[in-house]
Amino acid sequence: MSFKIVIPSRYASTRLPGKPLLDIAGKPMIQHVYERAQESNASEVIIATDNEEIMRVAHGFGADVCMTREEHLSGTDRLAEVASQRLFSDDDIIINVQGDEPCLPASLINQVADDLQQHTDADMATLYSQIDQEKHVFDPNVVKVVMDGQGYALYFSRAPIPWMRDHFDQQSTLPPELPHYRHIGLYGYRASFLKHYSELSPCILEKEESLEQLRVLYHGKKIHLSAAKISPGHGVDTQEDLDDVRKLLA
Repeated sequence: MSFKIVIPSRYASTRLPGKPLLDIAGKPMIQHVYERAQESNASEVIIATDNEEIMRVAHGFGADVCMTREEHLSGTDRLAEVASQRLFSDDDIIINVQGDEPCLPASLINQVADDLQQHTDADMATLYSQIDQEKHVFDPNVVKVVMDGQGYALYFSRAPIPWMRDHFDQQSTLPPELPHYRHIGLYGYRASFLKHYSELSPCILEKEESLEQLRVLYHGKKIHLSAAKISPGHGVDTQEDLDDVRKLLA
């Protein structure tokens, strides 16, 4: 199965400015992400950015870079521009690997591509894992997802969902009878959908939750999720995350 990877990478970050270029074990973070992507079965790996310094650094370690416009609201919007610039075929599968996932196993990238190929009625594919710590249910940096019986997303939120009224009103422990799931931000799309996505108007849910995938659900599109076969590793959202990953990869 053939697929492409696009890594959206922007310099601006509210919590960690210049995040893609931050040093981890002697390499910029974006290089670690690129190298993990190269370990997958992808036929092509592209870094998409609007920043000339990121472009310069990426060219320095041999990456293919596509310069994109600055005004994109999300990584998916940036990928849509790449699909247009590079003239991808409608049935090409593109995996969006976030630029702040330096520990992401390549096998999960392959898993998302395979899941999208198997679910021909899905517009997008992504991953989830079960939450096993109470603090993660209530952490807004941990995105939660609720799915239907076939594994299609019903909703994503930074809030605890589902909210078990009789349980959570009394305590903040994880109820064993109803699992809670964490969304892993690794997306797969067909190029035909990416071209359509750029035409979908942003919605209030997407804006208020700061979750780009809610635009897809808002417009009636389908997102299929599969359980991650292994841990996705440690992403970098905060300085604490960065410190942890630096220790891990030292």
